[in-house]
Amino acid sequence: MSNVSNVENLSPQTIRQVSKEISGLCQNPPEGIKVFMNDEDVTDIQATIEGPAGTPYAGGNFQMKLVLGNNFPAEPPKAFFLTKIFHPNVSSNGEICVNTLKKDWKPELGIKHILLTVKCLLIVPNPESALNAEAGKLLLEQYEDYSQRAKMFTEIHAKPL
Repeated sequence: MSNVSNVENLSPQTIRQVSKEISGLCQNPPEGIKVFMNDEDVTDIQATIEGPAGTPYAGGNFQMKLVLGNNFPAEPPKAFFLTKIFHPNVSSNGEICVNTLKKDWKPELGIKHILLTVKCLLIVPNPESALNAEAGKLLLEQYEDYSQRAKMFTEIHAKPL
């Protein structure tokens, strides 16, 4: 993950659009999601997603980051969990794999759609496209073991300060 800003590589129209959407999400966030705006760099989008009730992630607060590339919105942003999480669709470095950010991406999909998709991934993981093979295998073959491991990670890494 690069800490270099892409703001100078985006068109003024894209910067205005992203800034407006992030501002709106800060004022009226989706349920269970808190968005943080970086006034210095609109390409630095961070959010906290509350672990959904009824999942092994319940009670946790998961920090995530969206990284907008030079070709956004023609190309999807990359999404990362900054909070360590045991999940089939999250790699060891936190990268999130979800079809919305890959083959199903459309430029008209906004930041809110991405955040809601990531939250839904906590409710319904997709073990068929696992970045964490161990989590994917456990989810499919031994759900209780998967759930216990995910709960343990949530307890250790995702509790509010």
